[in-house]
Amino acid sequence: MNAEKVLGEWFLNQSGVSQALMATTFTWLVTALGASLVFFFKGMSRKWLDGMLGFTGGVMIAASYWSLLAPSIEMSESQGMIPWLPPAIGFACGALFLFALDRFVPHLHINFSKSETEGPETNWHKTTLLVLAITLHNIPEGLAVGVAFGAYASGVEGAELGAALALAIGIGLQNFPEGLAVSMPLRRNGVRPFRAFWFGQLSAIVEPVAGVIGALAVMYMQPLLPYALAFAAGAMIYVVIEEVVPESQRDKYTDISTLGFIGGFLVMMILDVALG
Repeated sequence: MNAEKVLGEWFLNQSGVSQALMATTFTWLVTALGASLVFFFKGMSRKWLDGMLGFTGGVMIAASYWSLLAPSIEMSESQGMIPWLPPAIGFACGALFLFALDRFVPHLHINFSKSETEGPETNWHKTTLLVLAITLHNIPEGLAVGVAFGAYASGVEGAELGAALALAIGIGLQNFPEGLAVSMPLRRNGVRPFRAFWFGQLSAIVEPVAGVIGALAVMYMQPLLPYALAFAAGAMIYVVIEEVVPESQRDKYTDISTLGFIGGFLVMMILDVALG
């Protein structure tokens, strides 16, 4: 217990950037943990994969409201701004940012064939395109965690450590199936276990980078905070609707993926309300 207390105090004494870096490193490591299952299994039922993709979508939707949009609305009001305006602008900009990346970066969603590659035409390998798709997915997640810890470190009214921790835990939980969803299809197609693991964990390496950028942005430009929170929410909602939901609904296990979505939503809602 004393060790836990010392560790907790040490974490609290770190800067917002350091806290964001540690939190997003945790989410990256959970992705690597999911990807590591390729060392023990060569394949996994499509039913389980679809269910886990649904879980991912549920976590992201719940986090977008409870951890990002709701605090954005509250902060806008407390700062004397029109309560809905900064969240609306930030949300729209976040979605448009992902829309632009989606258009200009070649990528391939999980469960899609090579002929369904999105973005500019390219001869890149399917594995590269798949990793790029998940990397795009992870940018708003890292930003969201970084912004949450940056807001807490800046002493912004309404920004709580528990809420930031809940967001990091929720993103980490849904990263586990993401790592698995990248590495397992590669392993099933004959890619060696270490190489499949490497690409699975590599997809989340962008999260610590995005987390640090998010924390720095809100710590040094506090008036941007309501916009930044909503920006991350808009980007995550775009990912869920454009990527996660279609991927989980392409086979006969649509009910399983829907139940996974409900489960992910409940887990994230409980985490945020209990810790926040």
